Amino acid sequence: MAQEQRDGRRVRGDESRRVILAHAIDTASVEGLEGLTIGRLADAAGHSKSGVATLFGSKEQLQLATVAAAREIFIERVVTPARAESAHGLTRVCALIRAWLAYSDDRVFRGGCFFAATSVEYDAKPGPIRDAVVAASMEWEDYLALSIQRAMDAGELPGLDDARQLTFEAVSFLEAANTRSLLHGSTEPYDRAATALRTRLLALDGDPEVIAQIGRVPAGA
Repeated sequence: MAQEQRDGRRVRGDESRRVILAHAIDTASVEGLEGLTIGRLADAAGHSKSGVATLFGSKEQLQLATVAAAREIFIERVVTPARAESAHGLTRVCALIRAWLAYSDDRVFRGGCFFAATSVEYDAKPGPIRDAVVAASMEWEDYLALSIQRAMDAGELPGLDDARQLTFEAVSFLEAANTRSLLHGSTEPYDRAATALRTRLLALDGDPEVIAQIGRVPAGA
Protein backbone atom coordinates (compact mmCIF):
# COMPACT_ATOMS: atom_id res chain seq x y z
CA MET A 1 0.00 0.00 0.00
CA ALA A 2 2.80 2.40 0.92
CA GLN A 3 4.51 1.70 -2.41
CA GLU A 4 1.26 2.37 -4.29
CA GLN A 5 0.89 5.70 -2.48
CA ARG A 6 4.45 6.68 -3.36
CA ASP A 7 3.90 5.70 -6.99
CA GLY A 8 0.67 7.69 -7.09
CA ARG A 9 2.39 10.78 -5.69
CA ARG A 10 5.19 10.39 -8.23
CA VAL A 11 2.72 10.19 -11.12
CA ARG A 12 0.84 13.26 -9.88
CA GLY A 13 4.11 15.12 -9.38
CA ASP A 14 5.27 14.27 -12.89
CA GLU A 15 1.97 15.43 -14.37
CA SER A 16 2.06 18.67 -12.38
CA ARG A 17 5.62 19.28 -13.51
CA ARG A 18 4.63 18.68 -17.14
CA VAL A 19 1.70 21.13 -16.95
CA ILE A 20 3.75 23.82 -15.23
CA LEU A 21 6.61 23.49 -17.71
CA ALA A 22 4.20 23.79 -20.64
CA HIS A 23 3.04 27.14 -19.24
CA ALA A 24 6.64 28.14 -18.52
CA ILE A 25 7.85 27.44 -22.06
CA ASP A 26 4.95 29.31 -23.61
CA THR A 27 5.47 32.31 -21.33
CA ALA A 28 9.25 32.39 -21.81
CA SER A 29 8.97 32.25 -25.60
CA VAL A 30 7.09 35.57 -25.46
CA GLU A 31 8.34 37.36 -22.35
CA GLY A 32 11.70 35.70 -21.75
CA LEU A 33 12.97 33.40 -19.05
CA GLU A 34 13.36 36.33 -16.67
CA GLY A 35 9.59 36.75 -16.84
CA LEU A 36 9.05 33.41 -15.14
CA THR A 37 8.06 33.47 -11.48
CA ILE A 38 6.88 30.66 -9.26
CA GLY A 39 3.81 32.65 -8.23
CA ARG A 40 2.80 33.48 -11.79
CA LEU A 41 3.15 29.92 -12.99
CA ALA A 42 1.27 28.61 -9.96
CA ASP A 43 -1.70 30.81 -10.91
CA ALA A 44 -1.51 29.85 -14.60
CA ALA A 45 -1.30 26.12 -13.90
CA GLY A 46 -3.79 26.08 -11.04
CA HIS A 47 -1.24 25.04 -8.41
CA SER A 48 -0.13 26.52 -5.11
CA LYS A 49 3.11 28.51 -4.90
CA SER A 50 4.41 26.06 -2.32
CA GLY A 51 3.62 23.15 -4.66
CA VAL A 52 5.53 24.73 -7.54
CA ALA A 53 8.41 25.60 -5.22
CA THR A 54 8.54 21.99 -4.04
CA LEU A 55 8.75 20.74 -7.64
CA PHE A 56 11.45 23.17 -8.82
CA GLY A 57 13.11 24.60 -5.74
CA SER A 58 14.15 28.01 -7.06
CA LYS A 59 13.54 30.36 -9.97
CA GLU A 60 16.87 29.38 -11.51
CA GLN A 61 16.03 25.68 -11.32
CA LEU A 62 12.66 26.46 -12.91
CA GLN A 63 14.40 28.34 -15.72
CA LEU A 64 16.85 25.50 -16.31
CA ALA A 65 14.03 22.95 -16.35
CA THR A 66 12.18 25.14 -18.86
CA VAL A 67 15.20 25.22 -21.21
CA ALA A 68 15.56 21.45 -20.92
CA ALA A 69 11.86 20.89 -21.67
CA ALA A 70 11.99 23.25 -24.67
CA ARG A 71 15.02 21.33 -25.97
CA GLU A 72 13.10 18.06 -25.84
CA ILE A 73 10.18 19.57 -27.75
CA PHE A 74 12.52 21.02 -30.37
CA ILE A 75 14.12 17.62 -30.93
CA GLU A 76 10.69 16.00 -31.14
CA ARG A 77 9.39 18.50 -33.71
CA VAL A 78 12.50 19.13 -35.84
CA VAL A 79 15.22 16.51 -35.52
CA THR A 80 13.21 13.32 -34.97
CA PRO A 81 10.86 13.76 -37.99
CA ALA A 82 13.77 14.65 -40.29
CA ARG A 83 15.72 11.59 -39.18
CA ALA A 84 12.68 9.35 -39.62
CA GLU A 85 11.81 10.50 -43.15
CA SER A 86 15.23 10.91 -44.72
CA ALA A 87 18.60 9.27 -45.19
CA HIS A 88 21.92 10.96 -44.44
CA GLY A 89 23.18 13.59 -46.83
CA LEU A 90 21.46 16.37 -48.72
CA THR A 91 18.03 14.79 -48.23
CA ARG A 92 18.52 15.00 -44.45
CA VAL A 93 19.71 18.61 -44.68
CA CYS A 94 16.62 19.63 -46.63
CA ALA A 95 14.33 17.70 -44.28
CA LEU A 96 15.83 19.48 -41.27
CA ILE A 97 15.32 22.90 -42.85
CA ARG A 98 11.75 22.05 -43.81
CA ALA A 99 11.00 20.74 -40.31
CA TRP A 100 12.42 23.89 -38.70
CA LEU A 101 10.24 26.10 -40.88
CA ALA A 102 7.18 24.07 -39.89
CA TYR A 103 8.13 24.18 -36.19
CA SER A 104 8.32 27.97 -36.20
CA ASP A 105 5.32 28.51 -38.51
CA ASP A 106 3.12 26.17 -36.44
CA ARG A 107 3.90 28.26 -33.34
CA VAL A 108 4.86 25.20 -31.34
CA PHE A 109 5.90 27.91 -28.88
CA ARG A 110 3.60 30.95 -28.79
CA GLY A 111 6.53 33.30 -29.29
CA GLY A 112 8.00 31.38 -32.22
CA CYS A 113 11.33 29.64 -31.78
CA PHE A 114 12.06 29.39 -28.05
CA PHE A 115 15.82 29.38 -28.58
CA ALA A 116 15.84 32.30 -30.99
CA ALA A 117 14.05 34.34 -28.30
CA THR A 118 16.13 33.24 -25.32
CA SER A 119 19.42 33.52 -27.20
CA VAL A 120 18.77 37.24 -27.63
CA GLU A 121 17.72 37.55 -23.99
CA TYR A 122 20.90 35.90 -22.66
CA ASP A 123 23.53 36.71 -25.28
CA ALA A 124 25.33 39.08 -22.87
CA LYS A 125 24.29 37.58 -19.51
CA PRO A 126 26.82 35.02 -18.27
CA GLY A 127 25.69 32.25 -15.95
CA PRO A 128 24.07 28.80 -15.89
CA ILE A 129 20.93 29.88 -17.79
CA ARG A 130 22.97 31.29 -20.65
CA ASP A 131 25.13 28.16 -20.64
CA ALA A 132 22.04 25.97 -20.99
CA VAL A 133 20.62 28.07 -23.83
CA VAL A 134 23.99 28.07 -25.63
CA ALA A 135 24.38 24.30 -25.21
CA ALA A 136 20.94 23.59 -26.67
CA SER A 137 21.44 26.00 -29.56
CA MET A 138 24.89 24.60 -30.37
CA GLU A 139 23.54 21.05 -30.26
CA TRP A 140 21.16 21.97 -33.10
CA GLU A 141 23.82 23.79 -35.10
CA ASP A 142 26.31 20.95 -34.61
CA TYR A 143 23.77 18.43 -35.87
CA LEU A 144 22.93 20.55 -38.92
CA ALA A 145 26.64 21.03 -39.63
CA LEU A 146 27.25 17.28 -39.33
CA SER A 147 24.40 16.62 -41.77
CA ILE A 148 25.84 19.14 -44.22
CA GLN A 149 29.30 17.60 -43.87
CA ARG A 150 27.88 14.16 -44.66
CA ALA A 151 26.27 15.61 -47.80
CA MET A 152 29.66 17.07 -48.77
CA ASP A 153 31.42 13.76 -48.11
CA ALA A 154 28.87 12.02 -50.34
CA GLY A 155 29.61 14.45 -53.17
CA GLU A 156 26.12 15.96 -53.01
CA LEU A 157 27.29 19.56 -52.55
CA PRO A 158 30.34 19.79 -54.82
CA GLY A 159 30.44 23.58 -54.65
CA LEU A 160 30.79 23.68 -50.85
CA ASP A 161 34.04 23.46 -48.88
CA ASP A 162 32.92 24.63 -45.41
CA ALA A 163 29.96 22.99 -43.66
CA ARG A 164 30.03 25.52 -40.83
CA GLN A 165 29.67 28.42 -43.24
CA LEU A 166 26.52 26.96 -44.76
CA THR A 167 25.22 26.16 -41.27
CA PHE A 168 25.67 29.80 -40.27
CA GLU A 169 23.83 30.98 -43.36
CA ALA A 170 20.97 28.50 -42.92
CA VAL A 171 20.45 29.34 -39.25
CA SER A 172 20.57 33.05 -40.05
CA PHE A 173 17.87 32.73 -42.70
CA LEU A 174 15.67 30.58 -40.45
CA GLU A 175 15.93 32.83 -37.41
CA ALA A 176 15.34 35.93 -39.53
CA ALA A 177 12.18 34.32 -40.93
CA ASN A 178 11.01 33.51 -37.40
CA THR A 179 11.60 37.05 -36.14
CA ARG A 180 10.07 38.83 -39.13
CA SER A 181 7.04 36.54 -39.17
CA LEU A 182 6.33 37.39 -35.54
CA LEU A 183 6.99 41.09 -36.02
CA HIS A 184 4.82 41.47 -39.13
CA GLY A 185 2.21 38.79 -38.45
CA SER A 186 2.99 37.24 -41.82
CA THR A 187 4.01 33.85 -43.19
CA GLU A 188 5.80 35.42 -46.15
CA PRO A 189 9.21 35.44 -44.38
CA TYR A 190 9.13 31.63 -44.28
CA ASP A 191 8.64 31.51 -48.04
CA ARG A 192 11.46 34.02 -48.48
CA ALA A 193 13.80 31.94 -46.31
CA ALA A 194 12.90 28.76 -48.18
CA THR A 195 13.59 30.47 -51.51
CA ALA A 196 16.92 31.83 -50.27
CA LEU A 197 18.05 28.42 -49.01
CA ARG A 198 16.97 26.62 -52.19
CA THR A 199 18.89 29.19 -54.24
CA ARG A 200 22.00 28.77 -52.08
CA LEU A 201 21.96 24.97 -52.31
CA LEU A 202 21.38 25.04 -56.06
CA ALA A 203 24.38 27.36 -56.40
CA LEU A 204 26.41 24.66 -54.64
CA ASP A 205 25.36 22.17 -57.35
CA GLY A 206 22.94 20.24 -55.15
CA ASP A 207 20.31 18.00 -56.73
CA PRO A 208 17.35 20.22 -57.75
CA GLU A 209 14.81 17.46 -57.06
CA VAL A 210 16.06 17.01 -53.51
CA ILE A 211 16.34 20.74 -52.88
CA ALA A 212 12.78 21.30 -54.10
CA GLN A 213 11.46 19.69 -50.91
CA ILE A 214 12.48 22.81 -48.94
CA GLY A 215 9.38 24.89 -48.46
CA ARG A 216 7.00 26.16 -45.84
CA VAL A 217 4.55 23.60 -44.52
CA PRO A 218 1.28 25.47 -43.87
CA ALA A 219 0.42 25.63 -40.17
CA GLY A 220 -1.64 22.66 -39.09
CA ALA A 221 -0.78 20.62 -42.18
